[in-house]
Amino acid sequence: MKLEIENLKLRVLAIDPGYEKLGLAIVEKNKGKEVLLYSDCFTTSAKENFEKRLFMIGQEVRGLIKKWEPQAMAIEKLYMETNQKTAMRVSEARGVLLYEAVSANIPVTEFTPLQIKIAITSYGRADKKQVTDMVKKLIVFPDKKTADDEFDAVAVGLTFFAHQRY
Repeated sequence: MKLEIENLKLRVLAIDPGYEKLGLAIVEKNKGKEVLLYSDCFTTSAKENFEKRLFMIGQEVRGLIKKWEPQAMAIEKLYMETNQKTAMRVSEARGVLLYEAVSANIPVTEFTPLQIKIAITSYGRADKKQVTDMVKKLIVFPDKKTADDEFDAVAVGLTFFAHQRY
């Protein structure tokens, strides 16, 4: 997917999907430079029923879309984990996320973990620490405690821009 870019400025909502922890980032590219505008690790409580957790995820993403007005959404594709129940639940959360994007008329691009690792580190077998270290070199983070899920979301956003022809 290639987007028409007004004034060489593009804002993407980048997501590392989950239902317990959801990595979220708003990354903007302006005249060739990526800037992190926002990142968070949105969590839901295991004390809530699953349907309520999905609803909360949808509300959070809807609020971010309304506030930041991204022109695109980038999301990590699900890879099969050993725990099929977890994979199914993450798939359902991804469905809510895709629904919110389509409802807001926002195009979605999906990336595999391999594509993200290659885009960020140039090495498809990079571990989580290598990806995180490289993300820190590629974009400026605010001085706050940052969760792994946030770094993963930013990596998804940077991968989106690496795949765009600017």
